[in-house]
Amino acid sequence: MKRVTKLLSVLAAGAIFMGALTGCGGSKESAGGDTIKIGGLLEMTGGSASFGISSKNGIDLALKKINEKGVLGGKKLSLTVADTKSEASEATNGMQKLISQDKVVAVIGPNQSSAVIAAGAINNGSKVPAITPMGTNPDVTVDPKTQKTREYSFRTCFIDPFQGTVMANFASKELKVQKAAILIDNTSDYAKGLAQFFKENFVKNGGAVVAEEAYLQKDTDFKATLTKIKAAAPDFIYIPGYYQEVGLIVKQAREMGITVPMAGGDGWDSSKLPEIAGKAALDNTFFSSLYSPDDVSDLNKEFVAEYQKAYNAKPDVFAALAYDSALLVAKAIEDAKSTEPAKIGAALAKISGFKGVSGEVTFNEQHNPIKSAVIIEHKDGVQTFKTKVNP
Repeated sequence: MKRVTKLLSVLAAGAIFMGALTGCGGSKESAGGDTIKIGGLLEMTGGSASFGISSKNGIDLALKKINEKGVLGGKKLSLTVADTKSEASEATNGMQKLISQDKVVAVIGPNQSSAVIAAGAINNGSKVPAITPMGTNPDVTVDPKTQKTREYSFRTCFIDPFQGTVMANFASKELKVQKAAILIDNTSDYAKGLAQFFKENFVKNGGAVVAEEAYLQKDTDFKATLTKIKAAAPDFIYIPGYYQEVGLIVKQAREMGITVPMAGGDGWDSSKLPEIAGKAALDNTFFSSLYSPDDVSDLNKEFVAEYQKAYNAKPDVFAALAYDSALLVAKAIEDAKSTEPAKIGAALAKISGFKGVSGEVTFNEQHNPIKSAVIIEHKDGVQTFKTKVNP
């Protein structure tokens, strides 16, 4: 999902150089013995720690399942975690460590698009595949300058153009709103991308965007901005940000008497959101996502039961997508019949018809899966399945 600045461009350039120095990751060490090391580059601390914690839970659960049989004749997968601290620069450092020091053969994560893009220079330079559970920005897998697919970058989620379009159509056709305000996290590529595609499609549907405002990550007081939005009299507010700021925005908006429906993307999906916003404030709010624990498929029912048993909570989208990501890595290792990272990457690109708890995965030429979206509604602070939208 975030911040691609001049600083990150410099980091990326250095990362490519360092990737060349480190070679192809840790295939030799990881291939030895009965253990194959994979990396988890996750947001374990910082403003988006909820994402990383859920992802690690999902990966751990998947590895438990995988290791019951093992891969390549019984070898076990082990997870080494590096903390991005919810920062793109830390993601770059973490990817470098996982590949050059920990010698992993593949990496799962990060979830935030800017972090994925920044760290992508490292794993692509080193020819080590990385799969993000939730990095939805199109640039994650495609270089915007050359329009070439990043050979060793993959994702398990859909991309922002689809997600932004889904919410624009839901607002126009289901909620029947005509005037929207957009409040964007100006430090986030994820938020900017969603806002762009929401606006384009909402206007195409005959709606009008009456206000566009911005904030910065880690802001806590949104009253001045919300006052401007309230004056524009929208009947809908689109906030494509992350749960920390979104929770405060929703809380402060309701306190100011703004009662219109509000909505966003999968960055809202956190058990912390009701704690921050307050349960009542979240009534009449919605977000698009890739997954609902209420999905009735047999695979998902089994996953939800196992997750609840292990963690005493329902899985969120980050847990589900990370779970599927780990299973995809294991399948690629089996298909490649090798622990060499480049061969694992080539096998990932060929995966077709993989059935996961979040839906079916067939990678296209840009290493993106085509998947359905769900709309989640909050009712008294509880996520409830609203509807499913097919691509």
